[in-house]
Amino acid sequence: MSGPKALVLDFGGVISKTLFETHDATERALGLAPCTLKWLGPFAPHTDPLWVSMQRGEISERQYWLTRSREVGRLLGEDWLDMETLVRRARSVDPSSIVRPEADRAIRLAHQSGCKLAILSNELDLFYGTSLRRQLPILQYFDTIVDATYTKILKPDPRAYQMVLGELQLDAEECVFVDDQHRNIAGAAGCRMRTVQFDVRDPSSSFEEALRHFGLKSSPPEP
Repeated sequence: MSGPKALVLDFGGVISKTLFETHDATERALGLAPCTLKWLGPFAPHTDPLWVSMQRGEISERQYWLTRSREVGRLLGEDWLDMETLVRRARSVDPSSIVRPEADRAIRLAHQSGCKLAILSNELDLFYGTSLRRQLPILQYFDTIVDATYTKILKPDPRAYQMVLGELQLDAEECVFVDDQHRNIAGAAGCRMRTVQFDVRDPSSSFEEALRHFGLKSSPPEP
């Protein structure tokens, strides 16, 4: 097997911090009292039966976030019909603050080493809005972005992985795929891609594991 040539990343949860991690900022942005938002997904599944239901495959990730968006809208006396409204209202002040510093370092290091970079997302523009791409300089390092907002083919459908492989013009074994959802990791493995199950509770270790595939080591953050 030849060495990997491309790092393929999910966006939400891998490159960006999850909304669970930024409840305090969301509450400030929306004028909600501290600790209003109590659902914590993977950080405390016992607080979030809806998350557990999604992990069991009973509802989709899109359905989960649409439900949460509508709940937050109702707290403000508004009717939010999409996830984009929640993200735009919660994160419009400083979009760059949602990027994980670990992701920023890993992406820059991979780019500097000559590694190809791709994003394979189920809902990048659907959830975050089209303006986000212009507001995040880190996205300039990516050779391609395959977004099911437009392709309508969601991970773990094998066609989603084949699309990004086609864009990169690489074989599956030449790509390392990183995602925080097990079903998407299983889908990539089924297509013979190398995989890293991203742990949102320990992003540093997850990116270190991904970079080891390329013989790279992430440097520590600046003091």
